Amino acid sequence: QVRMVASGGGSLQAGGSLRLSCDVSGYVASGYCMGWFRQGANKEREKVASIDSYGMTTYADSVKGRFIISGDNPKNSLYLQMNSLQPEDTGTYYCAAVSEWTAAAGRCPENLGEGDIQYWGKGTPVTISS
Repeated sequence: QVRMVASGGGSLQAGGSLRLSCDVSGYVASGYCMGWFRQGANKEREKVASIDSYGMTTYADSVKGRFIISGDNPKNSLYLQMNSLQPEDTGTYYCAAVSEWTAAAGRCPENLGEGDIQYWGKGTPVTISS
């Protein structure tokens, strides 16, 4: 059974930094495609960043240059370093992974979205004040 637990959220002023962590267990795919999504109030959940077995990373345009996704063997631990945080970054952040079947290819699906995700971690809230 795959379990993903996100942590590291908090409240701070604009311009600050946070590092989110996601502890992963039970993910036994030969490869991986994992990522972070977020959902703000009255907004749809959106992909923030993703990483695959080949080290390929992708970012939403709104966070490029500010956020960095990484992993310590991402099938065990996934991170999101968030710098220069802005009020529009406020939301609940979720770590996520595709199914083991999809992950076997080692790459994320093109235009990775919610529909590609098999496993979700419980969200961690981030609140940025101006």
